[in-house]
Amino acid sequence: MMMNLNWRRIREIVRKEFRQVLRDPRMRTVLILPPIVQSIIFGYAVNMDVEHARIAWLDSDRSVQSRDLRTSFSGSTTFEITRTPDTDTEAGELLDRDEVMAVVQVLPGFGRDILRGETASVQLLLDGANSNTASMVREYARRAVAMYSDRLREQQRNQNALARTQGRGAPIPMQLPSIDVRTRVWFNENLVSRNYFVPGVVVNIIALVTLMLTALAIVREKEIGTMEQLIVTPIQPLELMLGKTIPFALAGLIQMVALTVLARTLFHVPFRGSEWALLVSTILFLLTTLGIGLYISTVSRTQQQAMMASFFFFFPALLLSGFAFPIASMPEPVQWVTYLNPVRYFMEIVRGIFLKGLSFGGLWPQMLSMAALGVSVIFISTRRFHKRLD
Repeated sequence: MMMNLNWRRIREIVRKEFRQVLRDPRMRTVLILPPIVQSIIFGYAVNMDVEHARIAWLDSDRSVQSRDLRTSFSGSTTFEITRTPDTDTEAGELLDRDEVMAVVQVLPGFGRDILRGETASVQLLLDGANSNTASMVREYARRAVAMYSDRLREQQRNQNALARTQGRGAPIPMQLPSIDVRTRVWFNENLVSRNYFVPGVVVNIIALVTLMLTALAIVREKEIGTMEQLIVTPIQPLELMLGKTIPFALAGLIQMVALTVLARTLFHVPFRGSEWALLVSTILFLLTTLGIGLYISTVSRTQQQAMMASFFFFFPALLLSGFAFPIASMPEPVQWVTYLNPVRYFMEIVRGIFLKGLSFGGLWPQMLSMAALGVSVIFISTRRFHKRLD
């Protein structure tokens, strides 16, 4: 079948498609503007790191110890104490008006309990509307309190050692039990959320743009009445399909290169893996998006219907790809559904290449699954495309 293809006709269709896309303002906008704008906006806006979190400080003890605890918060770049309410009511109003993310309340008797060697209490009031941010603020606050507690224990050890030395007249060796916990973060050493989200944004842009371009391009021929003219020409259905999809495959590859360069230069996302693995996996992924776009074009009669169908597929695929929500935390039936989602595999591949430095050896299961999905989708779409043309 491939031997009967006229590559000269296919080349002419590709040239015609490029001219038509670049001449159409709507298609030109979809091809050029959204990838750039979305990558910049998402790269800067999608940031889960908590820095300079606005908190209020409610000191109901007003002791030397409570002021020392405050320095643990004010001396950190994570927190910014912007309000100092005097009552619980004022603190609640600050949370209601979204003026602060949290309120740290030092309860009465805090300094007295510390001097007695008892457990002192600190209350943390959180705005839980954004559960992720609230969880991170809570963890950072716990760390600040833990650092202050460690400093107090160290001071107490020194005082006990000094007291025993002065009492006995000679130094006494002291064996204090301790646990040394050393943490090392792999792949994203500074836990910068941008390094995690930007590769995912690249995947989403490639998926959406190639999907919509393929669906709109073929539907446009039917909408303006030129599809019938193509059918009566000597062009075979497979030649027409290749001529329609090759330009957008090339556009997807060019966008992948451009977005990768943008991620490395503008957002400084590390790229540790194989460029060839990224190229091959991109080609496999484009098989699925172009195939789905081709299928959408066969069930749509207008460009508006094709665009709505594209969004109908894209947003569930995005939510089930692990872009923002871990697949492992989803219900088990939903996890099984994600195995039919090509965006899931490409998301794992791109993040693995960027952050983990993976190559073909570590990515072949995802690439094989994506290839199987791509071939299946292309086969189904081609059969339906042939049927509609015939």
